[in-house]
Amino acid sequence: METRTERDALGKVEVPATALWGAQTQRSLQNFPIGDQHFPAQFIFQYALLKKAAALANTELGKLDAELAGYIVDACDEVMAGQHRDQFPLSVWQTGSGTQTNMNLNEVISNRANELAGNKRGTQQPIHPNDHVNMSQSSNDSFPTVMHMTVVHQWYHQLSPVLTDLLQSLENKQNQFKDLIKSGRTHLMDATPITLGQEFSGYRGQVQLAMQELEKAVPGLMALAIGGSAVGTGLNTHPRWPDTVVARINSLTGLSFVPAENKFMALAGHEALLSFHGAVRVLASALFKIGNDLRWMGSGPRCGLGELKIPANEPGSSIMPGKVNPTQIEALTMVALRVLGNDQTIAMANTQGQFELNVFKPLIIYTVMESVTLLSDAIASFTRRCLDGIEAEPARLQHFVSSTLMLVTALVPHIGYDKASEAAKKAYADQTTLKQAVVALGYLDDSEFERLVVPESMLGP
Repeated sequence: METRTERDALGKVEVPATALWGAQTQRSLQNFPIGDQHFPAQFIFQYALLKKAAALANTELGKLDAELAGYIVDACDEVMAGQHRDQFPLSVWQTGSGTQTNMNLNEVISNRANELAGNKRGTQQPIHPNDHVNMSQSSNDSFPTVMHMTVVHQWYHQLSPVLTDLLQSLENKQNQFKDLIKSGRTHLMDATPITLGQEFSGYRGQVQLAMQELEKAVPGLMALAIGGSAVGTGLNTHPRWPDTVVARINSLTGLSFVPAENKFMALAGHEALLSFHGAVRVLASALFKIGNDLRWMGSGPRCGLGELKIPANEPGSSIMPGKVNPTQIEALTMVALRVLGNDQTIAMANTQGQFELNVFKPLIIYTVMESVTLLSDAIASFTRRCLDGIEAEPARLQHFVSSTLMLVTALVPHIGYDKASEAAKKAYADQTTLKQAVVALGYLDDSEFERLVVPESMLGP
């Protein structure tokens, strides 16, 4: 392979001639051949956006020549357009500050900017990766800044839209099923009547609560670490640097980020990300419960509950003809479990802020991004391919309502708890209807029973 020679603080490094990256990226490739996990394209996009904002802000503050800034901006625009995606090959499993990924951006942007200026790759002239592209920044404040920028983007463009669609679908089902009475269940045992619509309203309420928790966590992500420099003091930055660069970020994103009030916290702790993912965990937990309920109610079609008909998307068995399985629910609940495990990982990683720097940053952002991406995709697929097409089985619902012994609860105010309990036990033991047991015990006659035990009247206070 043809190479060129680049240099860093440790000396000369041979870099592939076709690569836009430089010496520090090459060292990282050699020193961290771990796994096949790489930072997603959206993270690289946001990092390039920060570098663009930094170049513009440094020019505004009189620290960076406008012509050099122009080349940097053009190179950043190319990266943001995805033109150089193969130039960001580093493993997630690297230094805990993300320094190599920061330098990967600096080197690619520097080399491409120098090409745009008419020079060859590797010359570091007229634009140096550290002196110009990384001006006023440290990996320790730029990396966590991009962590927040990326997750905020994911919230607004991935997770929030699919949650809105999910809530609408649940509301549609709530309205569609509002008049269908079924037997409620507690402890997986027969309980008093409920409508299928009421049941779906509970699911909608769970998702609404999770969405509210997520919305409450977003403001914490709007505070950016940029301006903290290496340890939070802002060394080697202009006094107006944080406000200026954040204003540029806002101009480029259309969002309302603010400089973190306490830069020491912003570098050393990632509670804002942990809090956001905690709300993602709440959502995953709720979706697991909802998915399991739908799976139970759709079980059958002849040997299960059979209260719901779940869309048939693909054959369910390689050996049993005609079998259909709740595959979208299975995918959703598997993703939910992954998210629950990820939350524990993020919680542990957030404890690793020794003195002025948390050194598990790549793990934290990679894991948060994975949770949001997987859950967003799973919710979108589940909503479109399962929930929207769910149908009720009214005859099956009515069968269970007429069969449940817990209708006896309506008699408690009239004959008392003990007599009602006796009637339920007798009906179960004798394999008769509840009405037959009550009449046989002499507690009510037929007409009194039918007047008092009306499932439609048992759906509210």
